[in-house]
Amino acid sequence: MVHFVGAGCGAADLITIRGARLLGEADILIYAGSLVNPELLKYAKPGCEIHNSAEMNLEEILTVIKSAEAAEKTTVRLHSGDSSIYGAVQEQFAELDSLGIAYDVCPGVSSFFGAAASLKVEYTPPEVSQTVILTRTAGKTPVPERESIQSLAAHQATMVLFLSTKLTEKLQRELLEGGYPGNTPAAIVYKATWPDEKIFRCTVETLHRTVTENKLTRTALIIVGNCMSENSNRSYLYSPERCMGYRRDNP
Repeated sequence: MVHFVGAGCGAADLITIRGARLLGEADILIYAGSLVNPELLKYAKPGCEIHNSAEMNLEEILTVIKSAEAAEKTTVRLHSGDSSIYGAVQEQFAELDSLGIAYDVCPGVSSFFGAAASLKVEYTPPEVSQTVILTRTAGKTPVPERESIQSLAAHQATMVLFLSTKLTEKLQRELLEGGYPGNTPAAIVYKATWPDEKIFRCTVETLHRTVTENKLTRTALIIVGNCMSENSNRSYLYSPERCMGYRRDNP
């Protein structure tokens, strides 16, 4: 059996209870060494065979899994954040399906949740933004034209950008061309929830300069949107004027 486990966004205690249990039961652990906090390896039991997938290609990963299956051992494939977001898991699922190897998935805390916690921000404040766009800038891996930054920017919703800190000159231009005003708040969160986390606040028109001046190249999220501006709109959810099943009208 292979368990795909989301490691969480950085801090070792942000893994789920289920994820920690599966780690402790694993005979073989394959973890994303360039992105996963090494403190999580302490959850592994003594004698667990540990492989760093940062040094492996897909075929090498599959060789380890097939060997574990032949020996009737349990494997944990530990991905950063939640494996469903830029986790490159679909190709692994397809290979395991073709090999008839059983697997399941344990979700994790994505870095975009960790970044919101560190920024102390709600991505969807009332009357400001009710939509969160998770995307990335086109680089070596292309993005479908219908999902270009310009097209998505037209909504002026909250946007969270993965894998884009090396491309901020292009990103800034496309955000502005797409419709975000230059003074729209932005933030770069480097290694959200890790001990060495750093937060840089700026605007869309100063995004590239901020990234360049602080020499940020990877392991950072970019958040754009008015969710980070000062607003005092109350949610209807807790309005005294709202009557619901658990709260009746005031007498």
